[in-house]
Amino acid sequence: MRMKMKRMPFLTAVSLALAVCMPAAASSGNDVHADSVETVLYRIRLDADIDKAAERLVTRGLERAEDAGADYVLLDLNTYGGAVDAADGIRTAILKCPVPVVAFVNLQAASAGALISIACDSIYMKPGSSIGAATVVDQTGTVMPDKYQSFMRAMMRSTAEVNGRDPALAESMVDTADVLSLTPEEAVGAGFCEGVCIDVDEVARKVTGGAYRIEEMKMSWIDRLVQILLNPFLQSIFLMMIIGGIYVEIRTPGIGLPLLTAVMGALLYFAPLYVENLAQNWEILLFIIGLVLIGLEIFVFPGFGVSGVTGIISVILALVFAMVDNRLIFDGSGSVDLKPVLMPVAIVVISAFVGLVGGVMLVKRLYTTRSFDTIALRKSLDEADGYVGVPPVDDSLRGKEARVFADMMPSGKVICEGRIYEATMTYGFATKEESVRIVRVEQGRLYCEKLV
Repeated sequence: MRMKMKRMPFLTAVSLALAVCMPAAASSGNDVHADSVETVLYRIRLDADIDKAAERLVTRGLERAEDAGADYVLLDLNTYGGAVDAADGIRTAILKCPVPVVAFVNLQAASAGALISIACDSIYMKPGSSIGAATVVDQTGTVMPDKYQSFMRAMMRSTAEVNGRDPALAESMVDTADVLSLTPEEAVGAGFCEGVCIDVDEVARKVTGGAYRIEEMKMSWIDRLVQILLNPFLQSIFLMMIIGGIYVEIRTPGIGLPLLTAVMGALLYFAPLYVENLAQNWEILLFIIGLVLIGLEIFVFPGFGVSGVTGIISVILALVFAMVDNRLIFDGSGSVDLKPVLMPVAIVVISAFVGLVGGVMLVKRLYTTRSFDTIALRKSLDEADGYVGVPPVDDSLRGKEARVFADMMPSGKVICEGRIYEATMTYGFATKEESVRIVRVEQGRLYCEKLV
C-alpha cells in the first residue's frame, strides 16, 4: 500500500506533462493538415449562346457545386451573348449562389456574357479577350427600342453595384451611340477586372494562393439530351406537334398518325422539363384535364361553351408554366415577378397559332390525296358493299302528330303511322311517349314541335 502511494506523484507528473504537450502536438498536426488541404474549384464551361439550355446548365452547375461543398465556382466563359431572359436567369442564380463565383473570360464575354460576368464575385480575363457590347438587339442585329435598352442598363448598373464595380462603366456597355467594350488591360485599369490570366490554372493559383483542385462539371448523355430538347426552337416544334396533331385528329375520322404525333410532341415537350424540375405534377395534370375538357366539348356537349373555353385556358396555362422555373416567379419575398412568364407565353401562343394553321393546311392539302389514308382512317360507304342511303320521307307527313320513341335532346326518334323516323326538335326537348307535331321534312329527317 505504501509503494502505491509513493508512485502517485510520479504518475501525476507524467499525466500533467502529457496534458501540456498534447494540445501543442494536436495544434501542430492541424496546422500541417491545413497546409495540405486543397481548395476545390468547381469548373463550369459556358462556351455557347445564352439560351434556356445554357441557363439550365449554369443553374444545375451552381447547385452541384454547392452540394459538393466546393470552395469556389469557376465559370469558364466564352460567348457572344444571347437571350436577355436567359442571361437574367443566370445572373439571378449567380447572385443567389452561396459559393463565391469566379468568372474567367476565355476570349469573349459580349452582350449577355458581359452581364453574367459582372454578376460574378471576381473576374479574370485571358490575354486578347474582351468584355462589353451589351446593347440589346433582335435576331437580325437591329437595335431594339429604348425601353429595352433602359431595362438592360438598369440590370447592368444594379449588378455592378452588388459586386462593388463602377455602375456607370457597366451602363456604358449598353450605350447605343458609343457602346463600350474593354480589353483585359483596360478592365484591370478601370477596376473592373481582378487580373489577366493565361488559363484556368493561373486563375486558380491567384484565387486560392495555395494548393487547389479543379473539379470539372460532367454531363451524362441524359443531361446532354435534356439540354438539346430544352432548346427553344425544338420546344416550339413540340408545341406545334401537340396543337396541330390534336386539330388534325379531331378533323379526321378514326385514330391515326395525328394522334401519335400529338402524343410524341407532349412527351418530348414535358419529359425534359420534368427531369429539370421545371414541369411539376400539377402542371402535367392541368394539361390532361384541359384535353379532357376540350374532348367533352367536342364529343359530348353541343355548341361551344364553358367546357371548351376552360379546357383551352387549362392547356395554355399548363404549357406556359411547365416552361417556367417557378422559383423565378415566387422568390420567397412575398412578391411575384411575372417577367419570366412573358417569353414562354409568347412561345406557346405563337407555336399554337402556327400549329393550328399548319393543321388546317395539312387537312385541306392531303384529304384529297391517297397519302391521307396513311395518317387517318377513311372509308367510303359504297352501295356495292351493302351500304344504302337514307330513304326519302314523304312530305305528306308534315302537320301530322307523332309519338316520341326515344328522348329528343334535341335529336331522337319518333313513331308516326307505325314507322320509326329520325327526328329533331326545332327548339326545346321532348321525352319518351310525349306527343309532337311534325312541322317540316328535310333530307329524310322530321323536324317537330311540341303540341300546344
